[in-house]
Amino acid sequence: LDRAPEAQRLTAYDEDHLADYIRLLDTDDEGADWRDAAAHIFGIDPAAEPERARAMHESHLARARWMTEVGYAYLLGPRAIE
Repeated sequence: LDRAPEAQRLTAYDEDHLADYIRLLDTDDEGADWRDAAAHIFGIDPAAEPERARAMHESHLARARWMTEVGYAYLLGPRAIE
């Protein structure tokens, strides 16, 4: 997907991309250029597809942040969500 899910619950896509979310959070924390992150994590060339690369990076980084605030509870089980 070019855009990360926006569902208010954990999705199969989220589970499949947890490593990408962690990598995005790490690169953002390190101050890495978003273009480098998009190229390495998503395998997209930001010079060739700048709008697509930026949208992918932004939506997935937003989802990664959501995972740290809300989504992680779904990984912990029903009691963590209540």
